[in-house]
Amino acid sequence: MDRRNRAPLVDSSACLCRAEKSAAARRMKSCVQPSLRASIHPLKPKASPRRGDRSRGEQWPLLPGLPDDLAIACLIRVPRADHWKLRLVCRRWSRLLAGNYFYGLRRRLGLAEPWVYAVRRDARDGRVSWDVLDPARGAWRALPPVPREYAGADGFGAAVLGGCHLYLLGGRDPRRGGGAMRRVVFYSARSNRWHRAPDMLRRRQCFGACVMGGRLYVAGGESGGGGGGALRSAEVFDPAKNRWSFVSEMAAAVVPFVSAVHGGRWYVKGLGAQQQVLSQAYSPEADEWSVVLDGMVTGWRSPSACLDGRLYAADCKDGCRLRAYDEAAGAWTTCIDSKQHRGTSQAVEAAAIVALHGKLCVVRNDMSVSAVDVTAGAGSQRWENLVVKGHVKSFVTGLLSNIAGRGRAKNHILHCQVLEA
Repeated sequence: MDRRNRAPLVDSSACLCRAEKSAAARRMKSCVQPSLRASIHPLKPKASPRRGDRSRGEQWPLLPGLPDDLAIACLIRVPRADHWKLRLVCRRWSRLLAGNYFYGLRRRLGLAEPWVYAVRRDARDGRVSWDVLDPARGAWRALPPVPREYAGADGFGAAVLGGCHLYLLGGRDPRRGGGAMRRVVFYSARSNRWHRAPDMLRRRQCFGACVMGGRLYVAGGESGGGGGGALRSAEVFDPAKNRWSFVSEMAAAVVPFVSAVHGGRWYVKGLGAQQQVLSQAYSPEADEWSVVLDGMVTGWRSPSACLDGRLYAADCKDGCRLRAYDEAAGAWTTCIDSKQHRGTSQAVEAAAIVALHGKLCVVRNDMSVSAVDVTAGAGSQRWENLVVKGHVKSFVTGLLSNIAGRGRAKNHILHCQVLEA
């Protein structure tokens, strides 16, 4: 047979839908191709990301099974005393607690916990150390050593900026011949580390320091060295600009021994060039100093603190009786008396008064702490002992020890501040 008239061979495995041009193929049912999508049940499961594999941009969640925002909401409620344990869990938790976001969120939500920090000098070897008090646990805890330039320093100042940064400024450094320093360091309660800050513009020791409007002010003191003498200069540190600048000079050179911020003004009382007692006030709005001669500075030599716009000070050596300044009368009045005095020895002397949880806390050289709610009505003010240490003796026993020379304090508290985190 002729090859041209031979019927074409048909492949039974071929699909008839390919012969669309054929009339016979149009009459036949078209063939439908199956879908070739990947199965929703793969044979091999996806490999989980490895702990050290960061090329994919994936990271482990803070808490397995929870989104990070909900995990952070849980972690910020952990007590501050246990934060050191959180830093040991993993690197991501450690980075979270090292940043400002974690503690800033605690502060905005009212979860920040204030602790009391005391910088003290050992009367035996003169070394400077510091301790921290957790009011919830009622016990002091020793902290690692302070920076070496302040381990034996004297006459340095202290202040708190931002609620969580403790600044140590100036002072006399015995390692360099006892000259005054310009150095400034600060401790962050959030990172639990010491950092350097810009040095002051003048060397000074035994000066006054305060915080107003989020800025740090220093004034007066002594320059030390061969040209030592009282200073009139004053400086301000702006943390936003991270630099110091001079402000108006004081009305007279003063070496302050007590100062306080009240009513938007900084009151400073100290000794002048002729060893006379001088009192001045600085107004940051007007940037000027003025001499103060009213009843507020009369007889004011003890530690003081401002709470709810009212100024309080110790009315006795052990701080068991407090007085408040009455602006209307222009005089100090005794408002709180615990009637449980501890004696007149240096060991039980009130070294500082700080505001904590809406109460006033009296911190003594023997590290005992008493608190009182001054906002309560008359007759309902109750004293409570946050730390009971060094005052287990009776008043008569303490008096006899003082006469015998055994009432000398083993520690002398230099500064006492409150930091939140």
